[in-house]
Amino acid sequence: MDYSEKVDEDAVLRARMMLLGSGYLSLGQRIEAYQVLAEVSPLAYLPKLSDALVSQGYAAEFRDRPDMRLALHAEAVATARRVHASHPKRTQVLVGALAAYQADLYSAGRRAEGFAVCEEMAETGRWGFEQGQVPSPMYGHRRLAAVLAEEGRHREAAEICGKIVQAARPESRAGVSLWTMVEWVAELDAAGHHDAALKAFAEVVGASRGELGTGSTSLAILTWHLVHHAGMLDTAGRRTEAGGARKEALALLAELGETGERTGWSNFLSWWSILLALSGRSAEPAASPSAPAPAFGSDLHNWSPDIRQAYFRGLSTLEEEAAALAETAKTDPHEHLPELVAVHRRLTTRSALYWENRSHLILKPLRPVLDEGVALARRLADLAGADRDREALGRALTDRSMFLVAAQQYGEAYDDFLEVIALLD
Repeated sequence: MDYSEKVDEDAVLRARMMLLGSGYLSLGQRIEAYQVLAEVSPLAYLPKLSDALVSQGYAAEFRDRPDMRLALHAEAVATARRVHASHPKRTQVLVGALAAYQADLYSAGRRAEGFAVCEEMAETGRWGFEQGQVPSPMYGHRRLAAVLAEEGRHREAAEICGKIVQAARPESRAGVSLWTMVEWVAELDAAGHHDAALKAFAEVVGASRGELGTGSTSLAILTWHLVHHAGMLDTAGRRTEAGGARKEALALLAELGETGERTGWSNFLSWWSILLALSGRSAEPAASPSAPAPAFGSDLHNWSPDIRQAYFRGLSTLEEEAAALAETAKTDPHEHLPELVAVHRRLTTRSALYWENRSHLILKPLRPVLDEGVALARRLADLAGADRDREALGRALTDRSMFLVAAQQYGEAYDDFLEVIALLD
């Protein structure tokens, strides 16, 4: 070996002593040591170096430096790819680095590159399963399903989500995450497989009932599931079954109003906001590769950063549109009030996701929005009185009722939902 290519043994010794010392080491100091030691002991230190680079990218000092964060995560990926195939954590380390890197690429609007990284995550997961490094052949696939959904490729997304569900528990769905099930339902429905989506969501409801019996979920969560299922059944023309689901939900609301939750469960606001957004997906512009849109039914944090930012930037546009329609509806309500009701519901959904993502204190900022939605829908029902307009009022009352459950205002939630049943059933 040429002298210039020899390992700097002093640097190696310093790095080892630094890591073995009792003093505090910053993440940057650990990275410096790992970089040196990875040259002499790659099997031991490349995984540590990759993980540390990922963590460094999320450090506070780089919060407003997306270029530096992207560079660090690109280096983490390059490092993870060098980890030997025999290392038992290679798949976990590489998928973790790729996940951080793709988020940076999407934040920068580099969607084509981000998509390629998501495909690599999925391929790495398949390879890792074959090598016995991860427990599922669908490891690393969830983000690929989400970005396919964002581009309107719902059949492909539904296929991946279905495989994730099947791989989680081949012999039984009992152990499958309900979040995963809802993502599958959303993509089945968007792909036009409505009967399959209904069947899958019936499993979600059944699983929630079972979890309530064992104390593994809350009355609020089961209520939200039942109400969403009722809406799906209504859309399918199965009104009797929808009415049954609503009556079951009303009984749960009565219990909440009288005694509250059976245990100390949090009611998990994300369940409420995700299902609210999913129920309003048909009113949003359809996703396509040239005009990507949110993967409704997926947790907000699984949306691509650029999609999430654009979605919330649209709040001000919707507010302006609603204000303009409110003015024109004063002089010509027959022409403009139906559109105002529809736009306000889109505004409601977006506002709910915005606030739920920022604070559990949702009552004060969101109550006026939900109240306005009900008031507008009442005006429309009084104006026209048609079945379609009564359904709009039922939808607005349902939205407010489920919001009030999220805000733990159970008595008012019951009153609203009682009116919903009188209107729709």
